[in-house]
Amino acid sequence: MISTSNVTLRVGKKALFEDVNIKFTEGNCYGLIGANGAGKSTFLRILSGQLEPTNGEVIITPGERLSFLQQDHFKYDEYPVLDTVMMGNARLYEIMKEKEVLYAKEDFTDEDGIKASELEAEFAAMNGWEAESDAASLLNGLGIPTEMHYEIMKNLNGPEKVKVLLAQALFGNPDILLLDEPTNHLDLDAIAWLEEFLINFNNTVIVVSHDRYFLNKVCTQIADIDYGKIKLYAGNYDFWYESSQLLIRQMKEANKKKEEKIKELQEFISRFSANASKSKQATSRKRALEKIQLDDIQPSSRKYPYIDFRPNREIGNEVLTVDGLSKTIDGEKVLDNISFTLNHDDKVAFVGGNELAKTTLFQILAGEMEPDEGTYKWGITTSQAYFPLDSGSEFDNDYTIVEWLTQYSEIKDVTYVRGFLGRMLFSGDDGVKKVRVLSGGEKVRCLLSKMMISGANILILDEPTNHLDMESITALNNGMIKFPGVLLFSSRDHQIVQTTANRIMEIVPGGKLIDKITTYDEYLESDEMARKRQTYTVQEEDN
Repeated sequence: MISTSNVTLRVGKKALFEDVNIKFTEGNCYGLIGANGAGKSTFLRILSGQLEPTNGEVIITPGERLSFLQQDHFKYDEYPVLDTVMMGNARLYEIMKEKEVLYAKEDFTDEDGIKASELEAEFAAMNGWEAESDAASLLNGLGIPTEMHYEIMKNLNGPEKVKVLLAQALFGNPDILLLDEPTNHLDLDAIAWLEEFLINFNNTVIVVSHDRYFLNKVCTQIADIDYGKIKLYAGNYDFWYESSQLLIRQMKEANKKKEEKIKELQEFISRFSANASKSKQATSRKRALEKIQLDDIQPSSRKYPYIDFRPNREIGNEVLTVDGLSKTIDGEKVLDNISFTLNHDDKVAFVGGNELAKTTLFQILAGEMEPDEGTYKWGITTSQAYFPLDSGSEFDNDYTIVEWLTQYSEIKDVTYVRGFLGRMLFSGDDGVKKVRVLSGGEKVRCLLSKMMISGANILILDEPTNHLDMESITALNNGMIKFPGVLLFSSRDHQIVQTTANRIMEIVPGGKLIDKITTYDEYLESDEMARKRQTYTVQEEDN
């Protein structure tokens, strides 16, 4: 168990947390939620001991081991992958290294023998003989193949390192597990594996995530940070959202009734306070009026953007024809003879772990890359807006936000442009901020403003939820559902894929395409799709 006693954290004069008293118990998975800047990651750092609170303390049951997801992707660059995972249990890894040193000694003494015996007993008690196989199992589950287990960490790419560090946090059955955005940079298969792992994990988990489907799947309780306090709610994220909205409605309704009663009493007092025959009744009603207190409804500090993609024109029957597209990058064939035709009501989600293939196809369709072979043709009534995976070059200039967005608008009026920025929560002096200094989330909101102002009837979105908070993801999800045009998108957010897409495409290893008109959940349950994915994997290995 882990708990806090009067934890307060002040940054300058501002209190991020004030006298937080909360208890996280065994057998529960807590989703830690709150608006951007509420202090979710900071609170996890306090719980993990990486950050000292201004006042108060964190209390952990004696003898329990705490593990947390490391955020430094370069910390273990000189270590083998398997060793990095086993470092998740520091004492076990220390014993392994001590044993190696002892057994390597040429002059092995009696004292060394006694020490080795003690280490072996502790090692066995910690299930050390299973350590390598357990670490390998975690890596394989997250999609790191066996041949990579003995690679040096610096040879891995970013998403692979994230998976290794996640395996490190999960390793050795920790009593308390702290996970800050564990689904970031994971493919949907790895996320599904992590969901099952946490569902079957019997100890204490506290997780920060912007993935609503993930929180719904794994959480038994929600810890909501708002106004410097943390309040616990039983149930998953959807249950918290619905119950919190219901509570506000009930409080407003109760206040409405109280306001009506106050008005009635005030009218009576006003009418009869000067009437001697009614003065006793007026006095009693005045006393009743004084006792009525309106509940102080404090609205959430959360702010939701308004995302509304409105096409300037309808799409005709001819949308997109792709014929035999192939592309090889750095010796890898990422697209192999890809062909498909889009219809005017298609919302296509590109899924699966082949991130490079999805991005390559989007870049080709957006006109930013040429295919090696094949052709594609957009219909004459179509107009496209593209949200790239890497948007760094978009903001490598000295424009202010207003200037940046104005260049993409047919209407150059500043008030008109600011209206689109306002929908994305840029207001007042925000408009004169330089785009090169914006945060990741702010840049994404700028790109979504650009897509809205374009009036395009076809949207191509490559992982648009990266860097967004929960409120912005919810707004984007709603905007995508309402969009009357055609969508081609990839997203690690299960809920966006499930609620938006009516057609699923997966580019499997080797560059072949699986194309299915179905929902995402139905696609995942399809034995045929699993069989095809396995077939393509085997073919790739044989080649």
